This record gives sequence, C-alpha cells and structure tokens, in this order.
Amino acid sequence: MLLLAIDTSTSAITVALRGNGIAGSASVLDARGHSEHVAPLVSRVLDTAGRTPADVTDVVVGNGPGPFTGLRVGIVTGLVFGHARGIPVHGVCSLDALAADAARLVGSGELLVATDARRKEVYWARYSVEPTDPAQPELRVARRLTDPAVDRPADLSDELRHLPTAGRGPLLFPDLFPHAVGVLDVQAATLAALAEHRLHAGEQMPVEPLYLRRPDALTTAERVAR
Repeated sequence: MLLLAIDTSTSAITVALRGNGIAGSASVLDARGHSEHVAPLVSRVLDTAGRTPADVTDVVVGNGPGPFTGLRVGIVTGLVFGHARGIPVHGVCSLDALAADAARLVGSGELLVATDARRKEVYWARYSVEPTDPAQPELRVARRLTDPAVDRPADLSDELRHLPTAGRGPLLFPDLFPHAVGVLDVQAATLAALAEHRLHAGEQMPVEPLYLRRPDALTTAERVAR
C-alpha cells in the first residue's frame, strides 16, 4: 500500500506519501493559494520518493472542516487523482490530524483543537488522548469526543477554552485560549498515518466535506432570495 495524502483545510497546503517503506511530505504555508500549490506539491513528493502516480494505491484527503474554497481544492484534487487511477479515495477529519500531533505533546488527558474559520470564528472539536498504538508508536491516538463545530471563541465554555489547545485559535485569540499547544496546521504525514491505522482496523472513511456553513460566494438566485 502506498498512500497519497492531501490536506488544504488550514493555512498549510500539505501533501505526503506513506507506505512500502516510504515516508515523505511537503508543505507550503499560504492561506489563499491552495489551488496554486497542491498539484506541484503532489509532483514534488512523488519525484522525491522516486515514484509515479501509477505506484499510488490509495488517496487520503482531509475532510475539514475548513473554509469552503481552500478545503474544496484538496478534496477535488484527491478525487480526480483517484478517479484517474481507479483507486479508492478516503476521507479523514482534518481536526483529527491536528489532535494526533498535539497528543504527542500533551501526553494524556483531554485537549481542544481550534482552527481559523475566519469571520472571528473557529472550527473546533474536543479530544481524549488514548494510549499509544504499539503497532504505530509514532502515532498518538486522540479520540474525538464531539462532532466538529464552528463558533465564536467566546461562545465556548470556560472549561473547553482552558484545555490545552492546538490549531491557530490560540494564535488568533490568545486571551480566550490561554493554553496553546505548539501545533498550528495539519500535516499530511499525520493524516496518512491516521488513515493507515484506520484502514488496518477496517474502518470506513468516506469523503464527506465538512464545510459546516454556507460559502461566502452566492449565486445570483441565492442573493435575490435573501
């Protein structure tokens, strides 16, 4: 199995390969340039690993949540790649990847992931850190306790906001998220590791974009209806 992972839900456009003894990734920080960077990054990780699209057996995309346009770029790229190759495409909640990276730093207990949703809001979910999987000691399992949601930070409870918090929420709202964990953006390498773990466990991973709200851009009919 050789997984190609793509995530464009945060400020990082990130791509990774994992499997068959290969572990490589490439990322670019650009909150507005997802469509410009994702295809070159796919080419870069394949070239660096000495592989071609024909070697990829599965594609993994970050389901978000994330801003509509950026998130859609990564998902569509993954779906097109999978369709062209005739291989399965799997979806993983992007917040889960942030939580897995944060869990290695937190160690135990609970944590919060809060990412930039713009409009002075955050995408968030609460997690419990589980014991390390012996088969993948580099992957700390963080079990999601709540569905992903989007809210203004001040509307979250004090208990939630005082948990160790990963994502750009603490960077944007330091007074409201006082316990920042040094994990800002999704890493496709972690997304790939999570997908591999779940595939081995027999889990289904549908591609289900988590937009959580309507896009800013509306059709003429939608604007008139308003």
